[in-house]
Amino acid sequence: MNMQIIKGGTVVTAEGEARADVLIHGETIAAVGLDLDANGAEVIDASGAYVMPGGIDPHTHMELPFMGTVASEDFFSGTTAAAIGGTTSVIDFVITGPQQDPMDAYRDWRGWAEKAATDYGFHVAITWWSETVRAAMHTLVKEEGVNSFKHFMAYKGAIMADDEILVNSFTEARGLGALCTVHAENGELVARMQQEIFDKGITGPEGHPLSRPPACEGEAANRAIRIAEVLGVPLYLVHNSCSDSLDAITRARHEGQRVFGEVLAQHLVIDDSVYRDPDWATAAHYVMSPPFRAKKHQAALWRGLQSGMLQTTATDHCCFCTPQKAMGRDDFRKIPNGTGGIEDRMSVLWHHGVGTGKLTPSEFVAATSTNCAKIFNLHPSKGSLAVGADADVIVWDPDASRTISKDTHHQNVDFNIYEGMVVQGVCKVSLSRGRVVWNDGDVRTERGTGRYTKRKPFAAYWASQLRRNALAEPTAVDRG
Repeated sequence: MNMQIIKGGTVVTAEGEARADVLIHGETIAAVGLDLDANGAEVIDASGAYVMPGGIDPHTHMELPFMGTVASEDFFSGTTAAAIGGTTSVIDFVITGPQQDPMDAYRDWRGWAEKAATDYGFHVAITWWSETVRAAMHTLVKEEGVNSFKHFMAYKGAIMADDEILVNSFTEARGLGALCTVHAENGELVARMQQEIFDKGITGPEGHPLSRPPACEGEAANRAIRIAEVLGVPLYLVHNSCSDSLDAITRARHEGQRVFGEVLAQHLVIDDSVYRDPDWATAAHYVMSPPFRAKKHQAALWRGLQSGMLQTTATDHCCFCTPQKAMGRDDFRKIPNGTGGIEDRMSVLWHHGVGTGKLTPSEFVAATSTNCAKIFNLHPSKGSLAVGADADVIVWDPDASRTISKDTHHQNVDFNIYEGMVVQGVCKVSLSRGRVVWNDGDVRTERGTGRYTKRKPFAAYWASQLRRNALAEPTAVDRG
């Protein structure tokens, strides 16, 4: 059996940090302790570095067919870039087309993902409703290891889930022990505002944020939270970009509702001035939904992450190259929505979070790995350095620095949203289930070595704990 030992580093978990070695047998962690005997194991030197659980990105879109094109990043190139940056697992999205059987979409994505270099899982989008969709949800949870379903409240005329779909899907998910996730933007308002702005002659990328103001996100977030409250189902809001949605999450959590919030690394450090870049192509590369916001929202999002109102960080990694973005040259509504960043998330968050004192190293691990593993039922196999856990481990040099650039990144896209940013904090070594896939400049990923990770549904008690029907008082079971 292959044996490795990571020696001389400081082990950092979500719970704390201490000097320790990490011994790996095959694909799992065998021991964590001070001055462990190498006993013939391959030694990985972590002197002066941190040893942490590999990052988990809960929001990626590899090979996504979207807005008339297909995202440029595939599952091999994307998971390779992720591993180089310190992310060793992703949860991607199966996007069910209008009137498509979710099982057919799921099989498509499983086939595309067979080339992945590191472990992966899926959320499945519910974009319409019928008995076919209901049956698919049961199969996905009970047989395929899917425990989360995505609902787009935006993109009217395509994949938008209206309130009827939300209510039906949320109700079914509750009985299955599945987590509901939402993209919170009011699709009706966005469609109306897009048309009004275009009719005024605003056709460039600057029209994108104007058509999707923070209030559209805040309204949808609050509506989804209230629906979840009535139905008694846990809720996870993806890519919160503004104080409006954060305020809705904060209120709900203070009231005891089981609501989780995700923030993208780019929304923490990039503001809406990018849409006013005089170069059309540069501005277009920042078109994503929800859009980048004014600086005041960045400050609020950092506070949300520090206070625990936002628990996870992600990228919404969805790459489109310049010729693809040019599809919307004369109409901002046709610019494919999406930005990259899976290779840079960890360094950006370390530099701007830990490096500024906003986050401790342990809080960094929680926000980039452990919280995600716990919320989506991957813990303790993922997101931890416990004995028996998958050996998804990274060696992190807090003193090393690098300049982010499209010329040096490994992402399959011709633009980098962090171009020229100097970050301190760099992943030196990445292991995926005990395999070294990145070693200080040496890319060792192999096509197809990633594993699909099934996730069990949540304990049945969640439904009873969460059921807070407005028409009835909590029962004794509800009160625990």
